[in-house]
Amino acid sequence: MALSSEFLQRLREATARERVSVEPADLEAYGRDWTRVILPAPSAVVFPETTEEVARVVKLCTASKIPIVPSGGRTGLSGGAVAANGEVVVSLSRMRRIDAVDTLAQTVRVQAGAVTQAVHEHCAPHGLTWPVDFASKGSSQVGGNISTNAGGVKVIRYGLTRHWVLGLQVVTAAGEILELNGALEKNQTGLDLRQLYIGSEGTLGIVTEATLKLAPLPNESDVFFFALESFPKVLKLFSEARMSGFVVNAFEMLGHNCLESVVTHRKLRSPFAAASPYYVLLEVERPASDDGRTRLEYWLERLFGDSLVVDGALAQSSAEARGLWELREGISESLSALHLVWKHDISLPIARLEGFVDEFLQTLGTTYQGFELFLFGHIGDGNLHVNIRKPEGLAKDAFLERCRAIDSGMFPLVHAHQGSVSAEHGIGLLKKHALAFSRSPAEIAMMRAVKHLLDPNRILNPGKIFD
Repeated sequence: MALSSEFLQRLREATARERVSVEPADLEAYGRDWTRVILPAPSAVVFPETTEEVARVVKLCTASKIPIVPSGGRTGLSGGAVAANGEVVVSLSRMRRIDAVDTLAQTVRVQAGAVTQAVHEHCAPHGLTWPVDFASKGSSQVGGNISTNAGGVKVIRYGLTRHWVLGLQVVTAAGEILELNGALEKNQTGLDLRQLYIGSEGTLGIVTEATLKLAPLPNESDVFFFALESFPKVLKLFSEARMSGFVVNAFEMLGHNCLESVVTHRKLRSPFAAASPYYVLLEVERPASDDGRTRLEYWLERLFGDSLVVDGALAQSSAEARGLWELREGISESLSALHLVWKHDISLPIARLEGFVDEFLQTLGTTYQGFELFLFGHIGDGNLHVNIRKPEGLAKDAFLERCRAIDSGMFPLVHAHQGSVSAEHGIGLLKKHALAFSRSPAEIAMMRAVKHLLDPNRILNPGKIFD
């Protein structure tokens, strides 16, 4: 879709001339997310700096029926931020204001383009944090986290993004500005519209500001890296950790080839001399008392005495802790660095994980013949990341076609185990065909009705979640 010179001029008047770009490099960069299987093709990128500017842009696009793709840090993996059909990209990257921390209420107001890590650093001097944390925190933005209800590595302790958002400022498809819930903890005055926009992938409105709920910074943590012989033992260790009486911050699992990939790509060293099929990164809040530290040492001794783990490493410093975390957080980047990777982000009830993984490896594993399968994830919340790396010598189109065929076997298995086809990256463009495996026809019809009511012209992020 080519925009007329008249429309481009009006876009520039709605913001500022230097904040509208049709440069090929900008169209390429801001028209895609971390998805690498859909080519970006936006018609323009707009960089507003205020909510009022976003509203003017939306009104202008709505009047001309030109579709919009909201854009944040673009770290999603389902194509939710891809502009592939001439849309105008509305990038929130210049809306990075972070207000003063309200230490009494333990809240902070931020613009949607604020980077997650910057929010953490802004709140830390006050002994507070926004406890939404993941590998992409250095580039992900608050608005995108809210739009996908992001999870990450600390869900086991803190829950999802929606638990840490008190209020939203949203621009509707009509260009109206809504203030939803402010900074209220309690507000029983009808439907909580704030929750409607959280997780809607920018299809119902554009989040421009948010009042975030903060938590006290956790005490110092101990980070362990364990080697285990089987996936059932991973789950047994998880059960033991939960029953230990210690506060578990994170429980992350990865297969051996995931560890190899990170070690090779980032030129790191494995903590262990011998390989094991599975590894677990466990972070627990360090007990403050001598008695607590003694109990932790006893618990660790019992794990080895019962042969639950075959080897282990304990970070002796904050630098070593960051090094162990790098072995987990660097997986996705390392897999994608040199190869095309077909990614799945699924979740299962924790009680169904063992059965699903066993059946998946036995039945679907054979259909990946010739492909290397990488399995890792947030065991503490039932979220598995399934990655298939394209073999050398296989054409991209042939690889993608084969992967789509394989999906037709995996998604019914996810459904049979009462799981979700998307745990934290959303449906976007890539998972639309799988939506019916997680949502009933009645639910999908209701979602369509809400979309039609709030965006009758299908202006906002069209084609995402469903056609």
